[in-house]
Amino acid sequence: MNDSEKNPKDTEIILMALDQISQTIDVMTSVVGRMRNYVEEQERAAADPNKALAAEMTGDRILH
Repeated sequence: MNDSEKNPKDTEIILMALDQISQTIDVMTSVVGRMRNYVEEQERAAADPNKALAAEMTGDRILH
């Protein structure tokens, strides 16, 4: 198999891999954002327990 026959298939595989990597990065960015929010909430809870209770009752969480 010469380079001209192999190249389109390789390019397709590379593009699919790059797309998967991009999707993984998007998911991990979301996870990091959620973790950051959680840590910030915990920090606020430690600073003022009454505010933390009010923030927890606001319903900003998504239930599945």
